Amino acid sequence: MSAAPLRIGYCLSLTGPVAGNTRSAQLAHQIWCEDVNRAGGLLGRPVELVCYDDEGRADRTSSLYAKLIDQDRVDLVLGGYGTNTLLAALPVVSRHGRYFVGLMGLGVNRGLDYPKYFAMIPTGPDPNAALTEGFFALAAEQSPRPRRVALLSADAEFARNPILGAKANAATYGFEVVFEQTYPLSTEDFSPILDAIAATDAELLFVCSYLKDSADFIRSLRRHVWRPKMVGASMIGPQNTEVKTALGPLLNGVVNYEYWAPSPSLMFDGAAEVLTIYQSRAADAGVDLLGHYTALLAYAQMQVVAQAVGETGSLDDETLTAHTRDATFQTVMGDVQFGTGGEWSRPRVLQVQFQDIEGEGVEQFRNGSRQAVVWPPELASGALRYPYV
Repeated sequence: MSAAPLRIGYCLSLTGPVAGNTRSAQLAHQIWCEDVNRAGGLLGRPVELVCYDDEGRADRTSSLYAKLIDQDRVDLVLGGYGTNTLLAALPVVSRHGRYFVGLMGLGVNRGLDYPKYFAMIPTGPDPNAALTEGFFALAAEQSPRPRRVALLSADAEFARNPILGAKANAATYGFEVVFEQTYPLSTEDFSPILDAIAATDAELLFVCSYLKDSADFIRSLRRHVWRPKMVGASMIGPQNTEVKTALGPLLNGVVNYEYWAPSPSLMFDGAAEVLTIYQSRAADAGVDLLGHYTALLAYAQMQVVAQAVGETGSLDDETLTAHTRDATFQTVMGDVQFGTGGEWSRPRVLQVQFQDIEGEGVEQFRNGSRQAVVWPPELASGALRYPYV
């Protein structure tokens, strides 16, 4: 390939509180770039990725996207990782009318309705509710049926949409919200909050947390005398291999969302091959050793962009947008179609339960045997163990 590189520009939070997830996504992007260039590139041009570290800061994100578009003049812009930075990027991207496929942002386009935005996250047309519906659906099936739920969330932008979804699901499934509180991200000891929740006789504990505070919360709960009958639902952290191995058996019994798990029903075409390459390079790259949470979605994000460009033969933002609205994309996350607001037309969010973890070794997490998919029923690989003990 002798043509000028086709440059794809974007930001990732390679430092900051979610760096463990975003650096995993970056390795998956690099693997995709190598794969596509071996196959001849896009439009006969080698692909080059231009990635800046936004440090997880909204102000830095918006200025970097302006630089990518106005100064670097990249051929395509790509969405970074997560709700906070995607929200910061969208106003800049929309002013320039650019085609924009974002990674794992929850409900980012609600209220903005930017027509050229597409979400690489399997939460579907009602993302707030879909993220944790399984937690409430499972609780409603138990006997005796629990009735009361406590909602605990970090005081941060990323937690706002999951809490809205939790309230909607609680109403749908007939649970009474008896406690609601936010906490600073710097919280390490959750004992006073757990004391307050225990006093309400809540049976379900819905938690929306980030990486470090997820681990600190689990440790606090295991030290506490009170036990909910189910706990988890919306914790960012237990998906990460480093968090899994740090907590080990402390995770047993926790029920939480996932977007993918290494179970037979979720081994879509190409997924095993991508993970094999990723895992062979993860240790040297200093990233999540397994890549189950972010890597496949990040690779699939690039597959959507590549297929849109290849099938239209164009880099025009309007052309790519029109095609993406109507096409079915074959990815390592299965077939993907986009619907209202650029979300997936159908949700595919899992709830998993950690079971039988022994020690802190990483190998036990490789094949999914310690992380049973308990919802939805058609994708289940194990049964819910209830109550949490």
